[in-house]
Amino acid sequence: MKILVLTEKPSVAKEIARVLGCNQKQKHHYEGAKYVVTWALGHLVTLAEPEDYDTKYKTWNLEDLPILPERMKLKVMKETSQQYRAIEHLSKRGDLAELIIATDAGREGELVARWIMELIRWKKPFKRLWISSQTDQAIREGFAQLKPGTDYNRLYQAAVCRSEADWLIGLNVTRALTSKFGASLSAGRVQTPTLSMMINREAEIRDFRSVDYWLIEAELGAFRAIWRDPKTGDTRIFDRERADALKAKLQGQSGKILQVSQTEKQIPHPLAYDLTELQRDANRKFGFSAKQTSNVLQRLYEQYKLVTYPRTDSRHLTSDMVPTLLGRLKGAAIGPYAALAAPFIRKPLTITKRIVDDSKVSDHHAIIPTGEAISLATLSADERRLYDLILRRFLALFSGPCRYDETKLTIEVAGEKLYASGKVVKQAGWKDVYGATDFTDPDREETADADEDPSQLLPQAKERDAVTVKNARQLSRQTKPPARYNEASLLSQMEKYGLGTPATRADIIEKLVSSDTIERQGSLLVPTGKGTQLIELASEELRSPELTARWESELERISKGKGSMEQFLSGIRKKTVELVEEVKKSSAAYKPHNLTGSKCPDCGEFLQEVKGKRGKYFVCSSRECSYKREADGQLTNHRCPQCHKKMEIHTGKAGKYFQCRPCNFVEKVDSESTGGGRRASAKANRQLIEQFSDQSQLGNSLADKLMAALQQKKDE
Repeated sequence: MKILVLTEKPSVAKEIARVLGCNQKQKHHYEGAKYVVTWALGHLVTLAEPEDYDTKYKTWNLEDLPILPERMKLKVMKETSQQYRAIEHLSKRGDLAELIIATDAGREGELVARWIMELIRWKKPFKRLWISSQTDQAIREGFAQLKPGTDYNRLYQAAVCRSEADWLIGLNVTRALTSKFGASLSAGRVQTPTLSMMINREAEIRDFRSVDYWLIEAELGAFRAIWRDPKTGDTRIFDRERADALKAKLQGQSGKILQVSQTEKQIPHPLAYDLTELQRDANRKFGFSAKQTSNVLQRLYEQYKLVTYPRTDSRHLTSDMVPTLLGRLKGAAIGPYAALAAPFIRKPLTITKRIVDDSKVSDHHAIIPTGEAISLATLSADERRLYDLILRRFLALFSGPCRYDETKLTIEVAGEKLYASGKVVKQAGWKDVYGATDFTDPDREETADADEDPSQLLPQAKERDAVTVKNARQLSRQTKPPARYNEASLLSQMEKYGLGTPATRADIIEKLVSSDTIERQGSLLVPTGKGTQLIELASEELRSPELTARWESELERISKGKGSMEQFLSGIRKKTVELVEEVKKSSAAYKPHNLTGSKCPDCGEFLQEVKGKRGKYFVCSSRECSYKREADGQLTNHRCPQCHKKMEIHTGKAGKYFQCRPCNFVEKVDSESTGGGRRASAKANRQLIEQFSDQSQLGNSLADKLMAALQQKKDE
């Protein structure tokens, strides 16, 4: 008898099959003497759509809501149904006595496998493979330590609860808002409170009123000191006249040092990465989006086997991993990392509770290198940069703390108090791994006064030493509004309020972008007009991060056997009814933020301008009309033969044509430009250039002139 192994992806199936000796490659599986290895393609099975319960739900009507099926049904996803049928066929083989779930070791991976098993009606025994890396050794050890599949029943229940809650809340509220206000308005139990946080931040920025203030800085020879208010300790002066008077009072005056304090301080090494912290760091250092980090990290895990399981929320390691740490260091000691790793390899590793703590590890330990050897040249630039972050953080775990002396001086001049501070490194410790000289603690937000410079070197000084103000400066400043969110800071807020999980936060951000409720402006994430209106229309309770955080906490309790699946879903259904009723009773109005002045040629309603992956396009604002066209002037990959810049595509009466904005070169769009056929002749292009070389002729009438020129050539 053989054993069926179900993985989540074909690439994982291939590696497991190789390790298990399954050398017979079939279209939908690998087979060997003992195992048959097949794969899902992510989710092959999903929750049924409303129209699968009743065809009337194909049309979105407010009066049909809420949709609350008594029992949620499953359906095979059409796009991947062929692979599902193959698994179903395998499951009926008489020589398969057992199934091993080898999908990703987490809540969603459990759901992928269990839903397939439910639809194929698997009744035979099953076990669970639970591994944190894809190395050959990890796979062999995992198959030697298989666990009963029923041990993960509670994890499966939590996954079902998450999925059904998203269906019930997201689908019903989205349909309610869309039907009520006649626009595509997407809501959900995680995306809506996330958007709400961003809208609130925008309100803070909008309401902020900048105020001028001044600082008084005194130059005392080899160092600088700053004035502080004796009552409040604030360095800021909001009265210009007072600032002028203080500057004049201190200029050229002598004083003395009242107090000298010197303290040795230290910054411990940063904790190992979990997914959210790695996404934050990659965004801060490289500008990676959260989704980009997840995708690159998945390749490092699956394809190259260089790092451990990515979708973890733990920043510690487990005690059983300690014997493997030296081997991981040795395996990673290649290229530029050889010299960095050498000191740790030569002596016993220092293992502390800051590195290994079983009580702080949930399903998976922190992200660290596996120790697999690889030529770094095989990695792409993004893969190399992300691997560098993980490897250096791993090396930092075994380094000592960064130690420094912090010196503070209190100085009196003309009856006023001035303060100076400086730091001197005694032992770089873990910062040697990064080659860094700053004093930032990567695990804490900086709270130091931004108006002071703590990095200056202070001279040897003692109390009662005389000083002279060689120059007093009045520094003009303005109070600043709260910063807009970038992906790093938004991830921090989502983590703080328990919105989503490390595995889902990147997708939530991308969903907000794709639904046009937020947009990227450089490195910042900014709500759109649509997003602002959506939050005004959505229930105040659904906007609350606290409500979603309670739901996420309850899901975690269910996965650990401490919560009730039935009670959770009952509460979700009740809340769905309340949220839909609130939308139905709403007297608010929605005005599309992206309406244009152009009208639809089919029905006469105004067109909306929409941003897509391939640029802007126009759609009719009427839900009953399907009119859609690309925006005129959209940038293409077609290059100008003169300056080689990308050209815009326009539509005139004679058809489509390319125009180069920098040099005003114009070219007819022929069949080759759009995928086949012959390019317009060089002679024709030169004649068009000559005819329209005068830029004064190029304007709104360009299409008409181009049409006439092209028609003339055709007639000739």
